Amino acid sequence: MERGLSQHTCKAYASDLRTFLTRPGAKDPLRATPAELSDYLWELKNKRNLKPASVFRAMEALRSFYRFQLAEERIREDPTRHFRSPRLPERLPKCLRHEEVEALLRAASREAARGRFEALRLHAMIETLYATGMRVSEIISLKPQDANLSEGWIRVLGKGSKERLIPIHLRAKRALAGFLSLRQARFEGKAPAPEIFLNRKGKRLSRVQFWRDLRALGPKAGIEARLHPHLLRHSFASHLLQGGADLRSVQEMLGHANLAATQIYTHLETSRIKTAHQRHHPRG
Repeated sequence: MERGLSQHTCKAYASDLRTFLTRPGAKDPLRATPAELSDYLWELKNKRNLKPASVFRAMEALRSFYRFQLAEERIREDPTRHFRSPRLPERLPKCLRHEEVEALLRAASREAARGRFEALRLHAMIETLYATGMRVSEIISLKPQDANLSEGWIRVLGKGSKERLIPIHLRAKRALAGFLSLRQARFEGKAPAPEIFLNRKGKRLSRVQFWRDLRALGPKAGIEARLHPHLLRHSFASHLLQGGADLRSVQEMLGHANLAATQIYTHLETSRIKTAHQRHHPRG
């Protein structure tokens, strides 16, 4: 956590380290040599058939582990110091088309019109996600004081505890305000969790439940793609750039530390243009 890694990443690293430390024939990890660690990573790739991204994560977990041991003076040299990261294939993010997002929002609005707590919550979350491009971990951590609806801003605490302000449009403000009113009425006189988005019992909504709710809405909106919260983040960034937003502004709203992470969305647009050219050009 000292490096500013997300809780999700920390859990993933911990899982990778458990796999390493409890593997058959495991010896004292403080006596591991670079060759032994290299053999372990080779086994992950070639015998367990892990994808390059999974091998990279396992390598990063080992690096973090041994850097800590070195800082604590439990070892004299870091056995991972000469490791070279595997080359990861560039994966373009998937996103929804404009019309698919509109269909999703219409379906969410129809469900919310019935007045069910869960449907109003889902509508507010989808509107807010598409309006801001937040990560799922960020939206489920939002508190009422983070939403300045009168001024049209959302305060987000992102990776590394970095704070950023993201503007929010009128439709999202209305959906969020409606749910906040319902939330207050439903839990008045009780002691709910401090976050905006709660489950029926007043506890913070889990990312898994949000994912399930979103996925279940897909067929009602006529969307064949498997929906997940990050898909709305990708769509937010891609649609902003399509509309002419500058890269630096999108970077700031997404909370990317590196502009290169945002530039991938420009590659996405280039890829789409190429696909359209191949599909529709008479000599394509």
